[in-house]
Amino acid sequence: MTDTKPALPARPYFSSGPCAKPPGYAPAKLATESLGRSHRAKIGKSRLAYCIDLMREVLQLPDTHRIGIVPGSDTGAFEMAMWTMLGARGVTTLAWESFGEGWVTDAAKQLKLDPTVIRADYGQLPDLSQVDFADDVLFTWNGTTSGVRVPNADWIPADREGLTFADATSAVFAYDIDWAKIDVATFSWQKVLGGEGGHGVLILGPRAVERLETYTPAWPLPKVFRLVSKGKLAEGVFKGETINTPSMLAVEDAIFALEWAKGLGGLKGLQARSDANAAALQKIVAQREWLGNLAEDEASRSKTSVCLTVAGADEAFIKAFAGALEKEGAAYDVAGYRDAPAGLRIWCGATVDTADIEALGPWLDWAYAQTRAAVSA
Repeated sequence: MTDTKPALPARPYFSSGPCAKPPGYAPAKLATESLGRSHRAKIGKSRLAYCIDLMREVLQLPDTHRIGIVPGSDTGAFEMAMWTMLGARGVTTLAWESFGEGWVTDAAKQLKLDPTVIRADYGQLPDLSQVDFADDVLFTWNGTTSGVRVPNADWIPADREGLTFADATSAVFAYDIDWAKIDVATFSWQKVLGGEGGHGVLILGPRAVERLETYTPAWPLPKVFRLVSKGKLAEGVFKGETINTPSMLAVEDAIFALEWAKGLGGLKGLQARSDANAAALQKIVAQREWLGNLAEDEASRSKTSVCLTVAGADEAFIKAFAGALEKEGAAYDVAGYRDAPAGLRIWCGATVDTADIEALGPWLDWAYAQTRAAVSA
């Protein structure tokens, strides 16, 4: 064991949500003209619409798809989609980590739809060839708690009968998404943009809009889920006329991140940063026998929420390991998700600087040595 401590990362923020703020962020840099004003005033509506326009531009979202800001973070957006559109045909749910399992619970126990469930263990991806696209299909593009993602959208047929519902909260702004294959997508600003929580983003393709306008669910819908008025899509929701009152401070925070992303070159700039971070972390893993990837298959390994195994570690060991790093100010929030196998989870999204990932390596060695010594003492 050594007491020598390495140089600290400049920004030791590696949480998988809420994630690190963009480099150079400061609350004083946010525009404040909309604060203290009604979100329905001209300035409020214009800033909400601007935020939507920026998301469309940076995501390279086609005009065929609508984009709206809704309550409840990614969970609220995905449940809004489920409650308003499911039930018209069979449902298949894919689950290989905790959030996918949450959608299984919603479909089976809350909506009582008797879904077909295709599962895989943490670190694995289900056999996507089993999916029957006569059903509506629910899946997580990037499993934040397992570090496993779908490699692309090639497994989704263009002539599918059902709708595809993608929980894409750790995937948007980090991967290329074939929007022609996605009917519904959801995310929150708190992930890849490093934004604030509480608000979700709902993206609807034309087939999803058709479902909303031609199908009425058998169950009652709370006001915050209602996307249809008099049989037609409530178009205002997708122009910044939010269903309930948004936080304009959170909106300005998201605008800051999106403008920062534009300054990087947009989507490709964000992807390049995330790829560099993931590569730097994989170099650290390759150099240490005691570290490994929970997702063994590189093709389906996340480049944002990278989940690592630690040889011989149990939950108590990881808690002490992560606690030692936090106490030193070397890394915050790197313990794996509570439902996942014991291990580390390092966020490698675009708002993290590669130099900080590189600086993390020696600190992992330090904390591992400290924790092992404490366990054997």
